[in-house]
Amino acid sequence: MNSLNIRNPSCPQIKKAEIKTDKINVVEINHKIDIRKGKSLMNIVLIDDDQLVCMSLKMILEASGDIHVSAIGHDGSDALPLYQQYRPDILLMDIRMQHRNGTDALSDVLEQFPDARVLFLTTFVDDEYITKALQLGAKGYIIKQDYETIIPALNAVYSGQNVYGSEIMEKLPGLMQQEASFNYSAHDISQKEYEIITLVAQGLSNKEIAARLFLSEGTIRNYLSGILEKLQLRDRTQLAVFFYQHS
Repeated sequence: MNSLNIRNPSCPQIKKAEIKTDKINVVEINHKIDIRKGKSLMNIVLIDDDQLVCMSLKMILEASGDIHVSAIGHDGSDALPLYQQYRPDILLMDIRMQHRNGTDALSDVLEQFPDARVLFLTTFVDDEYITKALQLGAKGYIIKQDYETIIPALNAVYSGQNVYGSEIMEKLPGLMQQEASFNYSAHDISQKEYEIITLVAQGLSNKEIAARLFLSEGTIRNYLSGILEKLQLRDRTQLAVFFYQHS
């Protein structure tokens, strides 16, 4: 088996740790981790405009014994109604579809369900799609051809992480170019909060930031909650993306 890198998805200075799996990069985020009880299954809604791909994916996922595909849709316009009906643990979705694309569908879902976990599974490594998916708050972006990475990716997202395929990780530093300077003080960001933002962007965990700043992990979590609220961001992934776009 190859190793899986735990990373900040937007940071050119990527911090690595090794765990056993293959070909995907897992990114820790500040998100409450769900704990599976007994034999309950992970519920997935699958959206892809290729019906053959859908049926193949359904067989692959359900063969694991831990995943149930609750529903299948074939266009981005199916995402919100299926999410409303089935409330899946993860929405697994293609990004380029005939009538409504995946990023627009992601916006639809997150507008009503801001805590929704959406993982993109696609053949398209398009800069515009990747950037928009990151900015909107997708939990991952992996390549459809790497079938062996799909179940590890779903498990990672289910446990509160973000995942990106190796091809995506190679592109991220170039995509995170600065767009404009940003006045943090105008948003009531203190010097200590700004220091925490920079450490998050470097890929440090809450524990590592706490050790660096001689604070408790609980204090760091409180700081991060305040920072995200002030900047109107969803999680530490968006915070890191924001930092590199405005640094």
